[in-house]
Amino acid sequence: MTSNKKSDSFTSGFVTIAGKPNVGKSTFLNCVLGTKISITASKPQTTRDRILGIWGAPDAQIIFLDTPGLHASDKALNQYMIDKALSTMADADIVLVMAEPHDTAATLSTLTPYLDKSHNEKILVVNKTDLMPQGAVAPKLEELSAIYDFRYACGVSSLTGVGIEVLMDTLKAMLPEGPRYFPEDMITDLSVRFLSQELVREKVFELTRKEIPYASAVEIEEFREGDPTYIRAVIHVERPSQKGIVIGAGGSMLKTIGKEARLDIQRLTGTKVFLELFVRVTKDWTKKPKTLRDLGYK
Repeated sequence: MTSNKKSDSFTSGFVTIAGKPNVGKSTFLNCVLGTKISITASKPQTTRDRILGIWGAPDAQIIFLDTPGLHASDKALNQYMIDKALSTMADADIVLVMAEPHDTAATLSTLTPYLDKSHNEKILVVNKTDLMPQGAVAPKLEELSAIYDFRYACGVSSLTGVGIEVLMDTLKAMLPEGPRYFPEDMITDLSVRFLSQELVREKVFELTRKEIPYASAVEIEEFREGDPTYIRAVIHVERPSQKGIVIGAGGSMLKTIGKEARLDIQRLTGTKVFLELFVRVTKDWTKKPKTLRDLGYK
């Protein structure tokens, strides 16, 4: 794709990353930024909120918006996630629709009603091409492109970085001339407190199984910056049996969650971190809108 913009122009705009759960949206954002701001896990529905990441170049600034996976559910938490994704899509200049190698025209077409809700350019990106046989990417793009009027389609690997540079050049060419919305050295608008909370939740997703990740939320009750940084956090679950699993025999699971989260938070803050974790039963919190708001899902 070629651009008619003047060589001294500055391009900027907002790009929402949308798609079904577990297609690698957060991994893609972290790859583009060259640093981790969006938590990842092998389980679907890891992302619950809008995550903003800022990519910059001398002639452009692209603000990426990572969103929860689009899926059908009547549960209050899941509806919150869907509404968050849809509102973020509506606010973007471009919606980057992410798919994966296992997608077919039939599975991807389930997203069409969501895509129709926002009147902006759509790009199809097949992620995880490192898992595809050589020569399989082009046929897959042709198959999936048939479901919607995509402006552009490409394949990328968020693991190896293949295809990312071409995609970024395409986005720069599609976005309008505009201002620098954020300072050059800024990569996200998220607070260290929020990122720390997300890192604890990531460890719960990674280290526990079955229903625990989806029944858990993390709330920072106290956060004091310094050296060491002090954090007191509560892991909310829905039932006493889940609390027992998160704590583990002799507190072993909670200790592991705390240790791994603390190391990641230390890398984030550049300071030593004192992290206190507690587990609390908050019955049916995923189904109650008021409790969701109390836990920060607003």
